[in-house]
Amino acid sequence: QVQLVESGGGLVQAGGSLRLSCAASGRSFSSYVISWFRQAPGKEREFVAAINRSGSNTVYADSVKGRFTISRDNAKNTVYLQMNSLKPEDTAVYYCAARYSVSYRPTTTEDLYNYWGQGTQVTVSS
Repeated sequence: QVQLVESGGGLVQAGGSLRLSCAASGRSFSSYVISWFRQAPGKEREFVAAINRSGSNTVYADSVKGRFTISRDNAKNTVYLQMNSLKPEDTAVYYCAARYSVSYRPTTTEDLYNYWGQGTQVTVSS
């Protein structure tokens, strides 16, 4: 099992940056694919970014491609989401999720993730 704790959310002006962290406890962190999802008020949760076990392959939603970067440090059991050029439509609660997988390409399907953090609020003002 793995437990996930997000941090780094906050209030930022449009065009600004934030870096979210997802700290994991438990064994074999490097065996898990990690993804970020987000949920805006009144909307369904949506995929944002994913990274495979080694960090060699990443996937992004079209809405964040070129602005967000996902990375991981397996020695620190942590995954990061660097968010640049933030827009008001990025406002949401951001969740990290983990799934045990040996696949090179990380899945973007929410239902396949077994472990979830509690979320961190990101608010972008215009």
